[in-house]
Amino acid sequence: MTEKVIPLADHRYLNRVPAVPTELEAPTGSVADRFARPLHDLRISVTDRCNFRCVYCMPKEVFDSSYQFLPQSSLLSFEEITRVASLAVAHGVEKLRLTGGEPLLRKHVETLIAELSALRTPAGRELDLTLTTNGSLLAKKAQALKDAGLKRVTVSLDALSDEVFKRMNDVDFSVEEVLHGIEVAHQAGLGPIKINMVVKRGWNEQEIVPMARYFKDTPFILRFIEYMDVGSSNGWRMDEVVPSADVVRRIDAAMPLEKIAANAVGETAERWRYRDGAGEVGVISSVTQAFCHSCNRARLSTEGKLYTCLFATGGHDLRALLRGGRTDEEISTVLAHIWRAREDRYSALRTSNTEGLDAPVRKVEMSYIGG
Repeated sequence: MTEKVIPLADHRYLNRVPAVPTELEAPTGSVADRFARPLHDLRISVTDRCNFRCVYCMPKEVFDSSYQFLPQSSLLSFEEITRVASLAVAHGVEKLRLTGGEPLLRKHVETLIAELSALRTPAGRELDLTLTTNGSLLAKKAQALKDAGLKRVTVSLDALSDEVFKRMNDVDFSVEEVLHGIEVAHQAGLGPIKINMVVKRGWNEQEIVPMARYFKDTPFILRFIEYMDVGSSNGWRMDEVVPSADVVRRIDAAMPLEKIAANAVGETAERWRYRDGAGEVGVISSVTQAFCHSCNRARLSTEGKLYTCLFATGGHDLRALLRGGRTDEEISTVLAHIWRAREDRYSALRTSNTEGLDAPVRKVEMSYIGG
């Protein structure tokens, strides 16, 4: 048997410092890319570290005890993050999501949340401030997060079976501890809480219906995510993807569903509700049904690179501008130019040209850019 080699594209130390245009511009409250997609969401990775080793994100054979995570000095400070976020808000961002790695591992993350929660849109509205977590520290942190101004959380949970879940997270963390964190967050008022389940064939597809049944008729919204080809470390293969259509069929056979409209333009999840009125589920079909046409999200990495696609092969080094003495007006103009030049549509191209699936594309890792 040949040894499995997983290529890892390390984008952390690649620098592409954007040029500052000679003609500066004031933000107008909105900016659109080449496909008329507005900038609306900013996902902010606050750490590249995680205490899980999920097989679809940070597999242990790559992220082992010898893996070198970013030094503290490389990370954006809370002040720098808030500065970039405020400039993005001036260009139309209305939703901020903190992510990682595991964002609750970042020390004093509540301080950052308090700073971000004070930001307002040009029209004076509060932002939709959210956080994605694996739930391991949620019970401990939930009340402090709420007190700091966090609106809601999304929790990753890939199975109800302890055996399956521990195999997925690869660190022997139990389902019960995640469920406890979800309940504590609910009691603290961090809602509506969404539960994300990544479905990987041969690993946890048997958990689809049990998960749906467990969260049916609860305040929580369960979403099923197709296993994606983000980065290179997870060894992604198309035959390990369980299409969302299959997920819906399985649930519908046990608990009848009907499709409902999206909550907002650019929403990634296709929504289905139970015909008996006992809640809803969502499916995120980034492999089989690309939603690039409405994607309105930018991503800020842990060390300050701006990425305009989850499947990007490179980012724009804003940290160099932040620490190089550039003014807000200069960085704001750079942001506008980056977004206007955006033409990313990786998933749509991948979906329409499956012959290229095995091509060696060096994409950034999800654990670095944030999900």
